[in-house]
Amino acid sequence: MASTNKRITIFFVFVAIMISLASGRALLLQGIDADANAQAAAAQLSQSQVLKADRGVIYDRNGEVLAETQPAFSVIADPYSISSNGYDPDHMTSDQRAKADKAPAAIAEILVKYLGGNKDDYLTQLTDTRTADGGPNQYELIARKVSAAVYQQMAAELTAGGWYGIYSAPDPVRYYPNGTLASNVLGFVNYDDEGAAGLEYGQNQYLSGTDGKQTYQSSRYGTIPLGDSTLIEPVNGATYTLTIDSELQWMAETSLANAVASAQAKSGTIVVQAVDTGEILAMATVPTFDSNNPGSADADDLGNRVVTDAYEPGSVQKVLTMAALLDAGLITPDTKVQVPEQILSGDAPIRDAWSHGTLDLTARGVLAQSSNIGTVELARQMDKATLSNYLASFGLGTSTGIELPGETGGALGILPGTDMADYTRDQISFGQGLSVTALQEASAISAIVNGGVYHQPTVIASATTAAGDAISFDRAEPRRVISPEASAAVVNMMEASVASPEMTTADSKTIDGYRMAGKSGTAQKADQYGNYNGGYTGSYVAVAPAEDPQILVYVVIDEPVNGYYGGTVAFPTARQMMMQALPRYGIAPSTDVPAYTDPLTY
Repeated sequence: MASTNKRITIFFVFVAIMISLASGRALLLQGIDADANAQAAAAQLSQSQVLKADRGVIYDRNGEVLAETQPAFSVIADPYSISSNGYDPDHMTSDQRAKADKAPAAIAEILVKYLGGNKDDYLTQLTDTRTADGGPNQYELIARKVSAAVYQQMAAELTAGGWYGIYSAPDPVRYYPNGTLASNVLGFVNYDDEGAAGLEYGQNQYLSGTDGKQTYQSSRYGTIPLGDSTLIEPVNGATYTLTIDSELQWMAETSLANAVASAQAKSGTIVVQAVDTGEILAMATVPTFDSNNPGSADADDLGNRVVTDAYEPGSVQKVLTMAALLDAGLITPDTKVQVPEQILSGDAPIRDAWSHGTLDLTARGVLAQSSNIGTVELARQMDKATLSNYLASFGLGTSTGIELPGETGGALGILPGTDMADYTRDQISFGQGLSVTALQEASAISAIVNGGVYHQPTVIASATTAAGDAISFDRAEPRRVISPEASAAVVNMMEASVASPEMTTADSKTIDGYRMAGKSGTAQKADQYGNYNGGYTGSYVAVAPAEDPQILVYVVIDEPVNGYYGGTVAFPTARQMMMQALPRYGIAPSTDVPAYTDPLTY
């Protein structure tokens, strides 16, 4: 009896202890740590979703879309839910269990139908119901960047079949409706929608926008209707309008591609620029790529050679030399110079591209005939420091400031300093011994022919935020580099090489109805050892109308095989583009054409 009473006493003591512990735990949960526990419970129910901002649209100068963001989705699987086909696994009927067993295979077949790929690979993902720590696996990324149309069709078929466990998340895709058009200017984005090249990279800060976020409470059966919910709206990226004319851009790319193919060249570049503003109307390189699929292109073709590739400009550089001499008052177009068959520079002779005896030329004739010797004789009248300073003022050896990446390091070119050797001064006067980019050279000549004012080149006409606020860009103020009189004289000299009857070939260098000025360039390329046997660079710059220059076209053909003179491989494209650009921009035809009669003295 005593033993029984003892056991009963122990039992009640044990029950009392358990009740005390439970009461204490309840007090802890509901009283002392109530807020903390409530927050922990809410956190377990909370879900969050990133709301992707749309990347900004890029337009050409006429409002044509060059780049935009289109809706697309990541396809995500919930293997744990698929294993029960969305039913409560603890309360499934036999029919529900039978259908759940078929779910992975049925869903895999639908994924293959719409996304491609291999059924077995999908099954591996769809049946992986546990995470590494043993918890339920509710996230398997199946595919990214699936178009909205494809996803909607796939989702409809899944719903019609009664299959559950596949859902989506916004994963917008960048789309370039014109494929390769202006791709080297626009660049492209990576798989995370961040700019990776070109304007997309250089302006990524503004184009990308700011993602939003939605937080809500949910259970295994979906969103809790009256649960806590917060929403931070995404801010879309800025809208850009470029100076690029997409139709002119297409013409430039087509013409350049034909020139590179005809010359069997390594590559080519072209710049079409409005000389009074610095605006780039067209900018192209060949070979190029499709911004929608950059991975299929050679890595060397993904940049923009117009701003990144430096080269020796050859005789086009003579335009800059003459501009400096004219502005300094050392020559006029009619300054006479006697040109021997060669001239010594350092320990080596300098010759012209053609054999001749002693010639009597004017400065105009030196440029028209593209005489290296005559250019050296005229340039020796200017001290080296002054020549270097002029070339620097024209923008050589430094960044142009254009809103595109790549103007660093070697892309800035080489401009000998004020302490250059005498033979270096001789070389740079006719385009060797220094290097430039196509954009530097084009912008320099634009300044020389437009009345003497340098305008920083630009590809951005305007940009506005999603709120409608204008985005400002740091742009250098226009600066005078030569006098209006010197500018007019340079154009007069350049026109002589185009309009003179003696200099006109059977193919005609003129444009019907317009006066055009121009200059060819042919430069031997230095090899890795500094010897001039690395092939050639052929180029041509054209400006028109000569009486009031508005448009500049500069074409550079790198390492042509089928011909190499700039007047042969680059001039036809420059002329063709000028013929397209002048009437397109409503530039009136010229009313008179000056006569140049003597090939030796003009």
